[in-house]
Amino acid sequence: MIKSLYTRVVLTYLVSVIVGTIFAFFLAVWVFEEKLNENLQIPLFNFGQDISRIYETLPLREADTFISGMNQLNSYHIRIYEETGQFQSYGELNGHKLVTVTMEQVKKVLDGETVQINKSGISTVLLGLPLTTEMGTKAMFIEPIALPSSSFVIKWILNFSSYSLIAGSLLILVAAMFLVKPIKRLTNATRHIAGGDFNVKLNIKQKGELGTLARSFEEMTHDLQQLEQMRREFVSNVSHEVQSPLTSIAGYALALKQEDITHNERHRYLDIIIAEAHRMSKMSDSLLKLSMLESQSQQLQLVTFSVDEQIRRAIVAIQPQWAARNIRFELDLEAVRLEADYDQLNQVWTNILVNSIKFSKDNSVINVSIKQDTKNATVRISDKGIGISYEDQKRIFERFFKADRSHSRKYAGSGMGLAIVKQIVSLHQGDIRVESEPGRGTTFIVTLPIVTPKE
Repeated sequence: MIKSLYTRVVLTYLVSVIVGTIFAFFLAVWVFEEKLNENLQIPLFNFGQDISRIYETLPLREADTFISGMNQLNSYHIRIYEETGQFQSYGELNGHKLVTVTMEQVKKVLDGETVQINKSGISTVLLGLPLTTEMGTKAMFIEPIALPSSSFVIKWILNFSSYSLIAGSLLILVAAMFLVKPIKRLTNATRHIAGGDFNVKLNIKQKGELGTLARSFEEMTHDLQQLEQMRREFVSNVSHEVQSPLTSIAGYALALKQEDITHNERHRYLDIIIAEAHRMSKMSDSLLKLSMLESQSQQLQLVTFSVDEQIRRAIVAIQPQWAARNIRFELDLEAVRLEADYDQLNQVWTNILVNSIKFSKDNSVINVSIKQDTKNATVRISDKGIGISYEDQKRIFERFFKADRSHSRKYAGSGMGLAIVKQIVSLHQGDIRVESEPGRGTTFIVTLPIVTPKE
């Protein structure tokens, strides 16, 4: 098995050229067989007719003498048969082996017929014509013989074909090097990526399929580099989020071992430990949820329900969070019924609403509206909070990304809530986008089809 692409390209070229040449030759012969046969027979027939006129015009002896001195005998050999089967030959053979003439063929020619033998199907190798002389009718057989220069012509054709094949092979060897070179670069780049080095540049300027492949490979490398960066950020964020509650749990657990603490202090320490454990459990649930959504192993449980009523219930469920900060909701909800996964969409509204409450100012207002057209329902949730920078808006729905890095201590969270929202909306064949301006608030716009495809 040939593994080298370079060798395969070269061999493919050689086999293609050889097979193509042979096929083209036989195809051309088949297509133009009649024309070739006609063109090759014309000189032979003309020569036979000239001989017949000579014997018709001149006496037999003079005709024999005239024919014996003809230069055309270098190309043709003549045999003139009697009825008895005896014949007289004219011309040198030059090593040519004559075709056997049977008495049946002689008889046919003597009876006035023309005998023609085509062994190859193209050129006539033997032509029999009746010959009228003063001594009666005889049978003349004319056979083309190889010219003295024909061996040179054949040798020249073979040499020319060989040189052409060698020259073409050398050209394809050089061309194949340029063809395979980008693929070798891709192979080396793949090894670097497999080793964890995503900072590779191909510098392939070719167009066509290889150029498209190279650009796609570079885009893939860029995506992998971004994914690796996000993975590192995620590991860093998770490590930080986990380390903080673990430190608190360990510290307050050690404090509980002291014997001189009061009953109230003991209960306060236990409450802190329980709260930190709940925080870790919530983060673990978010990680598991996001993993299941991204792998699409969680199937949608489709039911038909009123999405406006669902949003009202979600707002009521998180009342302690917004009531404590005196945040109000202004609702403009049309009655809209959707076919969707109730629990999944409930988490979408909860995550977005909690985000809006978290980043809103005290005593502010959050606006929630639903509009419906013939195909889609559009939900808008707007707050008057700190807003999101333009750069962060591009990545706000990416996995493991936190837009509030400068406020991480003030605003708690793992940065996975909007990634979960994005996955749920995508599973419902919907779309989510954000409009925001730093210091002036944020609007999340969720568009969902009225009927979700079953796939």
